Amino acid sequence: MLELRGRQIHMDFHTSEKIKSIGEKFDAEQFGDTLHKAHVNSVTCFSRCHHGMLYYSSKKFPELVHPGLKGKNLLAQQIEACHKRKIKVPVYTTVQWDDHMSKKHPEWVCLNKDGSMVYFCKPDEKANVYEPGFYRTLCVNTGYRQYLKDQIGDMFEVIGTENVDGIFLDIVSIIDCSCESCVRHMLEEGYCPEIKEERIRYAKKMLDEFKEDMSGFIRNIKQEVSVFYNCGHVNSHSIDAQDAYTHWELESLPSGEWGYSHFINTARYVRTTGYDFLAHTGKFHTSWGDFHSFKNIEALQYECFRMLAYNSKCLIGDQLEPNGRISEPVYDLIGSVYSEVEKKEPWCDRAKAVCDIGVFTQEPLNIGTCGAVPKEVNGACTMLDEMGYQLDIVDKRTDFSLYKLLILPDTIVCDSNLAAKINDYVERGGALLVTGKAGLNEANTQFQLSCLGIEYIGEAPYSPDFLMPTDEVGRNLPKTEHVMYQSGVQIKPIDAEVLTNTYIPYFNRTWEHFCSHKHTPSCHEIGYPGITQKGKCIYFMHPVFTIYNELHPKWCKAFVNDAIKRVLPEPIVEFHGPSTMITTINKQEEESRYVVHLLHYIPVKACTDILTIEDIIPLYHIPYKVRVPEHIKSVKIVPKRRDLEFKKSGNVISFEVPEIMGHCMVELSY
Repeated sequence: MLELRGRQIHMDFHTSEKIKSIGEKFDAEQFGDTLHKAHVNSVTCFSRCHHGMLYYSSKKFPELVHPGLKGKNLLAQQIEACHKRKIKVPVYTTVQWDDHMSKKHPEWVCLNKDGSMVYFCKPDEKANVYEPGFYRTLCVNTGYRQYLKDQIGDMFEVIGTENVDGIFLDIVSIIDCSCESCVRHMLEEGYCPEIKEERIRYAKKMLDEFKEDMSGFIRNIKQEVSVFYNCGHVNSHSIDAQDAYTHWELESLPSGEWGYSHFINTARYVRTTGYDFLAHTGKFHTSWGDFHSFKNIEALQYECFRMLAYNSKCLIGDQLEPNGRISEPVYDLIGSVYSEVEKKEPWCDRAKAVCDIGVFTQEPLNIGTCGAVPKEVNGACTMLDEMGYQLDIVDKRTDFSLYKLLILPDTIVCDSNLAAKINDYVERGGALLVTGKAGLNEANTQFQLSCLGIEYIGEAPYSPDFLMPTDEVGRNLPKTEHVMYQSGVQIKPIDAEVLTNTYIPYFNRTWEHFCSHKHTPSCHEIGYPGITQKGKCIYFMHPVFTIYNELHPKWCKAFVNDAIKRVLPEPIVEFHGPSTMITTINKQEEESRYVVHLLHYIPVKACTDILTIEDIIPLYHIPYKVRVPEHIKSVKIVPKRRDLEFKKSGNVISFEVPEIMGHCMVELSY
């Protein structure tokens, strides 16, 4: 398996052909020295950009070399300067965005069903001739695919096969395309191009085949080379084509459209595949192409240290200015963070997450660039993070026996195969938490999970309705109704215990029946079961994780936490601290140690568009309990190697962390 470098840069260079004197201030020594001084050990540099320009002395396409490029071989100079300093250089090429080719070969552009060009990789959005940008989307099911191969082969020949460390292929997304080539192939293969779902299924199949074809082409040129296809998000549909990849790269600039939760919850999924991975953040205040901006150092620290905590290698995005001179102030900023990353790396290399809980996901096919973790999965992970639980995100391919508790949030459809696998997991001693419509068959007519001990009746007749805390769940809440903002499922217990009931309103809010500004209050009558339990299986009738993702009611977390404690009374990690803390625990088997990461940075929505971090708020005297089977012989804060006092009782190790200043790592050696 490929092992990635841990301190990387993605050096964007999307540069207009209208700008002259490209690279005129490039200084190979200054370029290499600046990266080396900033502790960078890998940098992705450009062979071809979204404008369609080349940045090397192309033999096959000399007319596509940027007309303003001085010296005509910027890429070769960048690689030579970096390799001289033992810095790797994966090479970038664009795929579905190429402004030049989309104009020269309009027959290669993806088409919407009405014949208009697909623009910006968004379904049904039409290209606008007068809109700035290179976002007309090219179809890799046309003659364009051969051009891609020719350009990549040309780059290998000119740069030298031995000098190319990897290929980063950008903008490789599933597109709803009705171009002549796609329609013809759909008809040949038995798809109905008039039906959108059929077009999407074909587009997914075609794109997987493209990746396999392209990776085979690249590996025929050089076998030992990294290959990654970027669409701004990695999910199960990327993993369907895993053999075409050598690793994962999680594009996830939290100050851009991704937000702060996207990286964590994508990392929790891809780390279960066995592939090494890295995460993209940026030096930008906002997102890609934000020239002459600087991310707050506190935010950049958090984003990189968080990558370490979740077993990811680090990558920071930058964009080289058209004149080719690397910005030393930018790399002073990056170097100040990467110098700390380098010190922490020995406690992160080849580390594996230790988790109690698997949160199940079923991501739909995402069309176009980027993507998002499903809202119910995001809500579940946010809630569990705040409570300090350790979790992975899993799917039907996962070995459930690796986890003590499996959570099916809100919408997970169970076919007979998945239901059999989950029922078997429970029979073998696993615990299960199911919410909302999760566990129903695709027709939403019956529960497939016999282990729940309940029968599906139908949609709950009232919404919003209300949960009543009891001594079993919601123990610390006031014993009065708590509103549940979204409609739930009415069930009938067969051999399950009712932990709490749902109370109903006087009536549903309609134009004829309404009360006050929002929903109708409770009439204080029991309506139907709210939370049930059979053995180690607990069911919530409401989509609590979607509710939490959208509105964050603390009482939902209280109900879920009490439910989890009933089936997972001894989690791997327990601590007493604010919900803004993040804790992870990883194991380095080769070094015979566990490493606990503690992070406390608070992203703030102080403006309308983005979250920012400006201050580090320290925490003091945080007590921890860690349950591990090995005999722990020392507990230290690393890399400073400061010993901490600890107590051992059975398999429980207790210690106190005296100070958390942003990020702290605690080593438990055995």
